[in-house]
Amino acid sequence: MPSALPATLATYRRLSALAAPLAAPLIARRLKRGKEDPERLGERRGIASMARPAGPLIWIHGASVGEVLATAGLIERLRALNVRILLTSGTVTSAEIVARRFPPDVIHQYVPFDSPRFVSAFLDHWKPGLALFIESDIWPNLILSSAERRIPMVIINGRMSPRSFPRWQKLRGTISALLECFDLCLAQSDRDAERFAALGCPNVVTSGNLKLDVEALPADVRKLERLKEATQRRQIFVAASTHPGEDEIILDAHRRLASRLPQLLSVIVPRHPERGPAIAQMLTDAGMQVALRSRDELPGGGSDIYVADTLGELGLFYRIAPVVFMGGSLVPHGGQNPIEGIRLGAAILHGPHVFNFSDIYESLDQAGGAVRAETGEDFVKTLGHLLVNPIARQRTVDAAEGVVNRLGGALDKTLSALEPYLLQLRLEGGSADA
Repeated sequence: MPSALPATLATYRRLSALAAPLAAPLIARRLKRGKEDPERLGERRGIASMARPAGPLIWIHGASVGEVLATAGLIERLRALNVRILLTSGTVTSAEIVARRFPPDVIHQYVPFDSPRFVSAFLDHWKPGLALFIESDIWPNLILSSAERRIPMVIINGRMSPRSFPRWQKLRGTISALLECFDLCLAQSDRDAERFAALGCPNVVTSGNLKLDVEALPADVRKLERLKEATQRRQIFVAASTHPGEDEIILDAHRRLASRLPQLLSVIVPRHPERGPAIAQMLTDAGMQVALRSRDELPGGGSDIYVADTLGELGLFYRIAPVVFMGGSLVPHGGQNPIEGIRLGAAILHGPHVFNFSDIYESLDQAGGAVRAETGEDFVKTLGHLLVNPIARQRTVDAAEGVVNRLGGALDKTLSALEPYLLQLRLEGGSADA
């Protein structure tokens, strides 16, 4: 905890305390937009929805789905040490993923709004023995209040993007005061480590990217068999985690390629499933035959495009697709994690906007483990080449697997770095039992 807060943080703490009464209208507005869970609104005010379990508790916080999923392997290993896990995030989608993908003894809570009153209620109830913050979701009151309680804090899978770094440089005194509260920062890459150190983080170690160590996505066997039966003899392409502006590009590519690939079935999996009906309507208006998964439809023989607007089913579609386009990259969103598709044997195609995963894509592209399309026109040509050329696809898949194997190991490095904190937790747990 800094001895004296910079004026920016002192002002932030005062204003965020005064703004606590505004939480009610903020929550109401977010509720109308589907961004809050009506059954768990109290958690946003730091009011726990369940009792704290006895014994050592590790609190892990990530912003949303990608960060939460990156910790799956780490959580599994920590559970084996007989510590309980409290996992917080800020989105409804991430809460649904936790409920689907994580063991029932992993406690999920929505992270409280960053007001001192709400944060204090949260910390007073849960009393974590160790706090792990994923990547760079840094909230001042959450960090400063944890530091005041002397909770050991570690940034894991730390990432400081090329966009965020110059902005924080302009507020170096502010970010430095927050980063000084952390005992350790485990950075994804040497570049991330250099940026964290330059911003004032006192103890930075490069441990690698946990997203490279993720296991293959699961898939329901019965659903997979039904999907295979419905799509047999079709040539399948999956556009995964698409964002607004990309679905139209997929439509154009499908139209142009279907004339020479009459069995082509394009599958659009929107990053936000609630966009599904609107995407389906756009495609229907364009003359496409469309099936919508949220209506329990399967693609028929006449279907041109399948809109898979459900949550947590990418594992199904990666298993039937020889080529996968990673969304958020043909528009300036920053890209999505390609590792899950690679784990299931897909050749990865992406656009130029991959700054959220720049190190991964740079390594993949240099090794030929992913194919980059600069423009919509380039996208059509590259996709067509991969669909009709199984040798090129396999070469891409093999190169990608080599990159992932070479760059993996972040999970073991992370656990090794956390060992002193885990030992202290076990000692405190033993003392409490005694």
